[in-house]
Amino acid sequence: MKNKVSKRRVYYFIKRGFDIFCSIIGILALIPLWIIIKISYMCTGDFHGVFYRQKRLGRNGKIIHIFKFRTMVVNAEEILQEWLQNNPQKREEYYKDRKIENDPRITKIGNVLRKTSLDEFPQFLNILFGDMSLIGPRPVVLDEADNYGKNKAKFLSMRPGLTGYWASNGRSNISYEERMKMELYYIDHCSLLLDIQIIFDTVFAVIKKDGAK
Repeated sequence: MKNKVSKRRVYYFIKRGFDIFCSIIGILALIPLWIIIKISYMCTGDFHGVFYRQKRLGRNGKIIHIFKFRTMVVNAEEILQEWLQNNPQKREEYYKDRKIENDPRITKIGNVLRKTSLDEFPQFLNILFGDMSLIGPRPVVLDEADNYGKNKAKFLSMRPGLTGYWASNGRSNISYEERMKMELYYIDHCSLLLDIQIIFDTVFAVIKKDGAK
């Protein structure tokens, strides 16, 4: 048991070092990417900021604010409420999966950012700050963790990740129940070898646009 705890400490130490290394590289790449996205939005007549923050649950239930490139129109909340009113039969499905097919809130540029997963790039800042890891369960909104029931504490025991076992294996193509099983599987079996596999799987998933929406 003591040996297992020692190995886990070494794993987390190496993981954090790799997180810091990757986040610095990611932040350097973030600067030219931000310029390109900003100019692209301005060309469509949208002069609002291209960064935004979302409130999420971090390790041990700590509230964190993750950074993203904006993929939606500025009045997205108003459009969402209007859509829910006009589509009552889809309301329960939305609150369960947090997804809308052909989402009217997403901009044309935002659609490209999502399909290429570039909208997640600013989260390298969260990784550097220590709120997130390169690999881990994807961060959830405040009430979403309740879906894990008795496994809620386990789910929140790790830093959320920029990518992870679920995120690299289907994402939107997988049901929410299956997603929860995959996130918990990673927490129980996390290792350097599995992390390396997830990195490669993520690269291939992004190239193939597998499950990106």
